[in-house]
Amino acid sequence: MAVSDKWEQIKGQWKQFTGSVKEYWGELTDDEIMEINGEREQLEGKIQEKYGIAREEAREQVSKWLDKHLNN
Repeated sequence: MAVSDKWEQIKGQWKQFTGSVKEYWGELTDDEIMEINGEREQLEGKIQEKYGIAREEAREQVSKWLDKHLNN
């Protein structure tokens, strides 16, 4: 399954994944997580902003999180 297809799954079930997002990136608020609404770029941007990391690092973290959740 292509990454974009995997992300479509996440996006479609965002409410079910919000707890896991909060667990993985604890500094994100519930409001921020709801604002992200399953948009990968927004998630990466918020992670970058909150943790003061490069966009590429945020992208890698999101990819690892995605693999963890969709390869089980």
